[in-house]
Amino acid sequence: QVQLAESGGGSVQAGGSLRLSCAASGRTSSSFAMGWFRQAPGKEREFVAALYWSMGNTYYGDSVKGRFFISRDSTKNAVYLQMNSLKPEDTAVYYCAARYGSVYQSTQLYPYWGQGTQVTVSS
Repeated sequence: QVQLAESGGGSVQAGGSLRLSCAASGRTSSSFAMGWFRQAPGKEREFVAALYWSMGNTYYGDSVKGRFFISRDSTKNAVYLQMNSLKPEDTAVYYCAARYGSVYQSTQLYPYWGQGTQVTVSS
């Protein structure tokens, strides 16, 4: 089992920045993918960004490319999502997710989820 704990959400004005953190514990692995999804009210959960732990390869959803950046700290078993140039449409609950194996953009392929952290961007 893997446990994920997010932190760092909050409220910010458009154009601002926030950084989310996700700490993993339990049976983590170098063959591990960790990432972020988000869900806005009335919308489906969507892929934001992810990385493959051992190689550090990063992947981004089209709506956040060039604005959001995912990184990891191996010593803390943590991933971070640096969110810049935030827009009101980025408002959502952000979830950390993990799976053994490669990165995928489908929520159904991630068995491990955090509880989510709210990000609100005002115009």
